[in-house]
Amino acid sequence: MNFLRMSELDLTDKVVLIREDLNVPIKEGKVTSDVRLQASLPTIKMALSKGAAVIICSHLGRPTEGNFEAIYSLAPVADYLTDKLAGSIKQPVTLNDNYLSAGVDIKAGEVVLLENVRFNKGEKKNDDSLAKAYADLCDVFVMDAFGTAHRAQASTEGVTQAMRQADKTVCAGPLLAAELDALSQALETPDQPMLAIVGGSKVSTKLEVLHSLAELCSQIIVGGGIANTFLAAQGHSVGASLYEADLVDTARDIMSKTDILLPQYVVVADKNDIDFADFGGSLQKATATVKAVDNIADTDMILDIAPQSAKQLAEAVMNAKTILWNGPVGVFEVDAFGAGTEILAKAVQDSKGFSIAGGGDTLAAINKYEVADGVSYMSTGGGAFLEFVEGKTLPAVAALQS
Repeated sequence: MNFLRMSELDLTDKVVLIREDLNVPIKEGKVTSDVRLQASLPTIKMALSKGAAVIICSHLGRPTEGNFEAIYSLAPVADYLTDKLAGSIKQPVTLNDNYLSAGVDIKAGEVVLLENVRFNKGEKKNDDSLAKAYADLCDVFVMDAFGTAHRAQASTEGVTQAMRQADKTVCAGPLLAAELDALSQALETPDQPMLAIVGGSKVSTKLEVLHSLAELCSQIIVGGGIANTFLAAQGHSVGASLYEADLVDTARDIMSKTDILLPQYVVVADKNDIDFADFGGSLQKATATVKAVDNIADTDMILDIAPQSAKQLAEAVMNAKTILWNGPVGVFEVDAFGAGTEILAKAVQDSKGFSIAGGGDTLAAINKYEVADGVSYMSTGGGAFLEFVEGKTLPAVAALQS
């Protein structure tokens, strides 16, 4: 991909506005998961090392646009950044909630965090005047939030266009550039054979992804409710399992295009033992039973790939030169139904192929089974990751390239 990178620029005494994805969970005024914040730190530190005055902006949660809501304030993020940037900055990171009317007073070596951009009316609708207001704050705009790159909003796509109209510099930050480089390697010029692992509850939510991957991959391992629909397409009864009867023909069409790898043995629980109002809690007490896929009872719910089948599928992972992973293959949050995901996760870790993983549940599984050191690249984007795999144009990326 052809775009300007922040690493290529001289930022001495420049005011740099960096759009990060700092949308993190906060409880009682404290950040409870800092994965996205950790990912943003190298970009911020690089800008500081290049002599810039750094302004950071991001959204947090889904507040009512145009209104301040304390629970969605980025104040805890400012505190977090102050702690993690100690030694790199001249003073604590300040939170500026008046930047649209008063601007930002900042010097080289300082960091200012703008209050939640979704408090600003017109953010989601990509309002031109709001985008221009963002552009007026800086000399250089850095798009570094891959997780929001699929949204044409004022702080992502709009500000990029406003910067260009003002003949100012726009570029990709290291995090965004790394995401695009990894995805391009996996999807545009993949080493073959390429294999994908696609999990999730419904085929319908991954339909375009599956169609796109069927054109690229020699093999696709499907898991979760998605696998149940494919098993039904093969003529198997899936009992009380979640599946989409109206997409059985679609599953057969996908199977005609590439090799869909399905388990011969699965882990089931009796639906009568499951309280759907407390699904996870009841699964902790449910009996996990291994069954062949041609021996599923009417009350059985398929909840995982059985270890013996997972080990066979793991051999395909080990033989692949490019691996794309999106979604666990079972209810891995409950250990009794997590063996399939764990075995495949460790196969990805041990594989010598280039691997890229994306999606919140996928990253949670990677963390649970401690296999991050063996994954070539972990994408911080959820929806953006899927849309890129589907072959869709990401507005914020297209603006950088234009």
